[in-house]
Amino acid sequence: MTAPGSGDGLSDCRRVTPLLGRIGDKWTVLTIVVLQRGPRRFNDIRRGIDGISQQMLSRTLKMLERDGMVIRTTFPTTPPQVQYELSDLGVSLSGPVLAVGKWAYDHLEQIDAARNRYDRRQDG
Repeated sequence: MTAPGSGDGLSDCRRVTPLLGRIGDKWTVLTIVVLQRGPRRFNDIRRGIDGISQQMLSRTLKMLERDGMVIRTTFPTTPPQVQYELSDLGVSLSGPVLAVGKWAYDHLEQIDAARNRYDRRQDG
């Protein structure tokens, strides 16, 4: 994680670690998947993510907005309407996120088989 001539990279590692944790979080991944289809309102996003609570979605969207991956737009209506969409930075992340998700889906059977073999060895 170091650029040529940048020292030991410890400070860069400390900075990137929380970001990697957030990017790898299942709610972040699923939120990005929903938003890569286009701008959505809060409840649309929530309906598209099975099992996410209102509080967790709100927290996830705020962190993605803080990191510059999501744009939050408030429309001056009564009541105010809020829309979320991926920023250019978020769009650039959606490709790798979708690729990892596809890889996981494509390899579920192999992973299940490996887990079963491992569990049998541990039980025996």
